[in-house]
Amino acid sequence: MTKINTTLTKNPKNLPPSDKLGFGQYFTDHMFVAKYREGQGWYDAEILPYSPLALDPAASVFHYGQALFEGMKAFRQDSGEIVFFRPEFNYDRLCEGAARLCLEAPPKELFMEGLKKLVEADERWIPNGPNTSLYIRPTLIGSEGFLGVRPSHETIFFIILSPVGSYYAEGAKPVRIWAEETYLRAAPGGLGAVKAGANYASSLKAALAARQKGYAQVLWLDVEHQGIEEVGTMNVFFVMDKEIVTPALNGSILAGGTRGSVIQYLKSKNLPIVERKITITEVIEKIKSGELKEAFGTGTAAVVSPIGVIHYQGKDWDINKGETGPLSTQIFTEITSIQRGTKADPFNWITKLK
Repeated sequence: MTKINTTLTKNPKNLPPSDKLGFGQYFTDHMFVAKYREGQGWYDAEILPYSPLALDPAASVFHYGQALFEGMKAFRQDSGEIVFFRPEFNYDRLCEGAARLCLEAPPKELFMEGLKKLVEADERWIPNGPNTSLYIRPTLIGSEGFLGVRPSHETIFFIILSPVGSYYAEGAKPVRIWAEETYLRAAPGGLGAVKAGANYASSLKAALAARQKGYAQVLWLDVEHQGIEEVGTMNVFFVMDKEIVTPALNGSILAGGTRGSVIQYLKSKNLPIVERKITITEVIEKIKSGELKEAFGTGTAAVVSPIGVIHYQGKDWDINKGETGPLSTQIFTEITSIQRGTKADPFNWITKLK
């Protein structure tokens, strides 16, 4: 086990108001950093005051895009206990993504110990207001300085923390989304199933255009601009008369942790959840016929986000009259109640800090 050294800040920051957190605007007092070098292994693991990283200008992350991250959360339950939501899922997905990007993943013990020690150091930052949490961003980057297309022989693993409120300005209200008919987020055989920084870079232009038109997110379609894949930062579900459909994982869709939790919950209630290909044409036809009852996105940031409007081919298509549906509400309440500790955890999703 790599030893983790701790240096605490002498100048702690003031805590932001819990009712004005937004998302990703504030960062805690400390960060966790560990380094890897081929032939040496992991070294210099430490908790230290939040500060800039020192990187060679020729580092692989800048020139060849070797960057990968995870998104997770810690909660202050009503009892005062601090818990994580499915951290082992995030570790496993980090390892899968690291293999795809030819980065060295940290050992599980180092990941978990660094995570827990960092959250312990910054425990005072965990908010306890409604719909608040501590967002956790574990990140891997290629740090070796060189010019030449090959994997980096050096990796930096770091974790930063941010107290957060609602991801969307709309809060829990249904969002308006734009079905993208020009740009692609990912393609078969690419990086779509990995939380690579490159995926998010390629999404920015379409997302910016959608926001300028009054839409919160982009509904990404496949290479034929028919098959539905993801909604920006979320996986997506459609509630029909006879089934609940979410796009099947096809190599270009991210396997979201909240997506998996929702599927597990729906199955536990014997609800007809189906993973299959679903096209934008089918969704529009189901809206026209009245068979589409509601739609929602799922993700770590928003948990469950109802979808009130889909814009496609020049027209806004209303879903459930633009209102939050009963299943969206039920799932959101169930998952957040487990996270908060007000309901039992029959799925073993919760890991205690201590």
